[in-house]
Amino acid sequence: MPRPFRVGMTRDFLKPDGSLGFGDIGLEVLAQNTRIEREFLPDCGSELTAEVANQFDALLVLAPRVTATTLEGCDRLSLVARFGVGYDNVDVPACTRNNVMLTITPTGVRRPVAVSALTLMLALSHKLLAKDRLTREGRWGEKLNEMGVGLTGRTLGLIGLGNIGRDILRVVAPLEMRHVAYDPFVSQADAQGSGVELLSLDELLEQSDFVCICCSLTADTHHLLNAERLGRMQPSSFLINVARGPIIDQQALTTVLRERRIAGAALDVFEQEPIAVNDPLLGFDNVILSPHAICWTDELFRGIGQEACRGILDVAAGRSPQSVVNREVLSQPGLIQKLAALV
Repeated sequence: MPRPFRVGMTRDFLKPDGSLGFGDIGLEVLAQNTRIEREFLPDCGSELTAEVANQFDALLVLAPRVTATTLEGCDRLSLVARFGVGYDNVDVPACTRNNVMLTITPTGVRRPVAVSALTLMLALSHKLLAKDRLTREGRWGEKLNEMGVGLTGRTLGLIGLGNIGRDILRVVAPLEMRHVAYDPFVSQADAQGSGVELLSLDELLEQSDFVCICCSLTADTHHLLNAERLGRMQPSSFLINVARGPIIDQQALTTVLRERRIAGAALDVFEQEPIAVNDPLLGFDNVILSPHAICWTDELFRGIGQEACRGILDVAAGRSPQSVVNREVLSQPGLIQKLAALV
């Protein structure tokens, strides 16, 4: 008889009253498996400890960091299931060294993030916040000063053509825009199959009316949009970021927005989060801001949870899950032995 499969969830899933902060995240599939024991971890602060981590076969992790110290000597732990697609808080090489898989949830976030990008594009193009302010402040007569921008025939440029970028193309298809993209990992033939024209980054910035960032944060994409590249955007263009804040040099963007060298921006993410209360971006009227939560819906969290739980169930059955980030770990004898011990 296989031993119980223990799943630890980080405590930041809970509200102060002990209820789940995100509502229904699909945990019922774990409850239906009588072999799985699930519990919330003690409050470990910003970094999980090895003492806690090694008590479990799998960890479902929200914000706390999983470091080399966390994973050192974890001979039981097989899986770190990151609740979301970003894994900045997980030391991936340390996972691999300690025979631990890291999974993310690209399917669960794909449509909610794509719809969020569309939401921000529509809000910018229709000057939604400016018109809201006019109405609230009794300046109805000034509405002629807030003319929006139609989308038909305009150019949407995507930086990144992965799962989310391709889904953005699907949700904006009825708007009859021109679609261009920059992604050094995508071939021209593959891009054409998605109905998008591949350009260099500089060409995309120069030609796009709306630039949407939907790529991963890596060493190569850190400050990808620096002062020089932001300077290539048109004065009438808008910038949208639904990826990670450090992809943009925020200081350079602040200057560009202050000097009205682009028409505006919509930012769900920032270089430092939370954004400082005295950050100049908070006072700009040509910026829409969201606290890294623009896509937070019931659909998002249930989709993420279901995908993460499917991966946990796979591991409990001794199988390799989908969406493993460090795929090289799958062939390591140490992990193979851990999985074999589960069945």
